[in-house]
Amino acid sequence: MLGPGKADLLDGIRRTGSIAAAGRAMSMSYKRAWSLVEEMNAAFRGPLVRSSRGGAKGGGADLTELGEAVLRHYRDLEDAAASACADRIGAIHALLRDAESRD
Repeated sequence: MLGPGKADLLDGIRRTGSIAAAGRAMSMSYKRAWSLVEEMNAAFRGPLVRSSRGGAKGGGADLTELGEAVLRHYRDLEDAAASACADRIGAIHALLRDAESRD
């Protein structure tokens, strides 16, 4: 339903106001970006992204209130997981072949 790529896409839409621009920034086609938006909009209780067609005023997209909430919860979850796993991540990092050159 939501993972790092989709969360980054939501961030990009929030930042650019455009599904196409957010997708381009991630080296993703508009078709792929739109497909991911449709998946997210269908998976939750309401749409995460609202879009308007182009025309004289131009089109655009933004996150709904639900979209903002879902993204905020997801980012909070990422932060909590990173904090909880910092020691384990550090232990794996220390086992890398070039760990000394990274420090």
